[in-house]
Amino acid sequence: MVLTPQGIRFQGRLWPCTIGKGGISDRKREGDGATPRGTHAIVGMLYRPDRIAKPADWAKPIGPPDLWSDDPADEDYNMMVRAPYPHSHERLRRSDPLYDLVILTGWNWPYAVRGRGSAIFMHQYRRPGYPTEGCIAFSRPHLHEIARRIRYRTRLIVP
Repeated sequence: MVLTPQGIRFQGRLWPCTIGKGGISDRKREGDGATPRGTHAIVGMLYRPDRIAKPADWAKPIGPPDLWSDDPADEDYNMMVRAPYPHSHERLRRSDPLYDLVILTGWNWPYAVRGRGSAIFMHQYRRPGYPTEGCIAFSRPHLHEIARRIRYRTRLIVP
């Protein structure tokens, strides 16, 4: 998978997407809204079993207590954690459909450098052209089709 100005090039197709509101960065930091430049392995897939069917045999369900730590001061920074969790985090089980299906990249994982930025997900976008907080977002149909085609350890290249 290669990010281009027109979208992600993957398996002979171009998949329109949006990236972080901070553009592409060589110096990704927590909260900067940037998508980090580099080669990132696909290291996981999460889904809402109450909303969609399991998209791949290696996908893991998102439950009500599932969160993602974005607190650089916490030892679980940039890891999936469970509620109750007293540190800064993002709820994975959202009321909107953005995280019904999440493809995890290996950005700053599994041994996170504190403050270098937490998870870069591939997820559904709010609407076409609406930027993310650093993730890569697609239309729902495109994201689901990519999930059917992608494999564990596929590389995402952000030039």
